[in-house]
Amino acid sequence: MTTMANDTTDTADTTDIPVRKSITVRATPERAFRVFTEEFDTWWPRSHHIGKEPLEKAVVETRLHGRCYGRSTDGTECDWGTVLVWEPPHRFVLAWQISPAWQYEPDLAKSSEVEVRFTPEADGSTRVDLEHRLFQRHGIGADGIRKSVDSTGGWAGLLQLFATRADQTDQSERAN
Repeated sequence: MTTMANDTTDTADTTDIPVRKSITVRATPERAFRVFTEEFDTWWPRSHHIGKEPLEKAVVETRLHGRCYGRSTDGTECDWGTVLVWEPPHRFVLAWQISPAWQYEPDLAKSSEVEVRFTPEADGSTRVDLEHRLFQRHGIGADGIRKSVDSTGGWAGLLQLFATRADQTDQSERAN
């Protein structure tokens, strides 16, 4: 069973307030980290992309300075992030290089950050804490990004998809 916690605030200008979400999965930190990163494509929804054509594959290159991108059905690749910190299986940080117009933003100084931490629990599960921060770097329209990622279709729903996949893969590994 997965559990989910939210920590959000509703104010007029929230661009300096991080969005924080947590979920607990029935998997080791190593397995949870792998599912989140190496197996990103197995749980990321096809509806969540900024490319012009339908999403075929979602990729997080599992290394420092790795690209985060989507490959469309026509073969084009659309970057949306960069790995800034890579510390498996404990945490990683991504530059969220998506502008308020939902286009790729190549300037890291205009990008927010997403940090994901994996903490072992006494019962063998893992708590996954996600913090999306520094929205003010996006400039005008930053609050729209924050509200979107803080919605049920944002990080809360995405973490549920991740947790379902992590729980399934952990059960299948234990069965073998």
